[in-house]
Amino acid sequence: MLADFAEITKTDEPLAPLTWLKVGGAAQYVVEPRNADELLAVVNACREEGLPVRLLGGGSNLLVRQEGVAGVVVRLTNPTFGEIAVEEDVIRCGGGARLSEFVSQAARSGLAGPEILAGIPGTVGGALHGNAGNRAGDVGQFVKSVTVMTVGGEQYTRQREDLSFGYRESSVDEFAVLSAEFALQPGHPEDITRRLRELWIVKKSTQPLSFQSAGCIFKNPRGIAAGALIEKAGLKGTRVGGAEISDRHANFVVTHEGAKSDDVLQLIDLARTKVSESFGVDLELEIQIW
Repeated sequence: MLADFAEITKTDEPLAPLTWLKVGGAAQYVVEPRNADELLAVVNACREEGLPVRLLGGGSNLLVRQEGVAGVVVRLTNPTFGEIAVEEDVIRCGGGARLSEFVSQAARSGLAGPEILAGIPGTVGGALHGNAGNRAGDVGQFVKSVTVMTVGGEQYTRQREDLSFGYRESSVDEFAVLSAEFALQPGHPEDITRRLRELWIVKKSTQPLSFQSAGCIFKNPRGIAAGALIEKAGLKGTRVGGAEISDRHANFVVTHEGAKSDDVLQLIDLARTKVSESFGVDLELEIQIW
């Protein structure tokens, strides 16, 4: 039973500090398994007790409601889940590894491609689930295989031909990514590092990275940027409570001291309504809301 995992379980644990927006309520339980076997045992215990279970990665693409989350929130914070290994032109990453660490390791190893992901936060598992990327490309284009665990406790490896990656979505929808392999192309480490720095500088100059935010709130509709629509609707800099539509990039919501989840939700509703009324476009969320 879940009570058997007291050493790795926290009760009524605030989730706000674990997300980039820094707002939201508490989880009934937060469990941090120490290895894949213990993760499996926790998942089985949750199923037997009828407890809903969710996985929290880097918290960079998530808004937690003020009332919090019932059931179990699992975090793969143990170093076991974040290991990265390089073998020739293949990098193997644990699902809990930071995407930035994967990008840096590829550059150091003279393997080209992942530098286009410079500045994207979160974990490898989360990046695969949402096919994180930008105009230069996305993480899915490098995937060789993904090893997953389902909420039913099944574990298996999915090969590239069994996977699909679209704009901010993928078929990697199982409960947890245990590990992934990426097939890359050899390159010159200095050239790769230079491109990495250039892309990082561009991102810093166009996005409010010094503020608390969750990255882009909405997906870009076909042919136009969501931020441009929100800006044209006159909402750049609009503030509700402690939350504000960024005056640097209108597809970002930044939170200030005292902000609440409801403030962010009101801004999301406002942006959707104004853009729909002004341009006839229905904005689709990129972030998850719990």
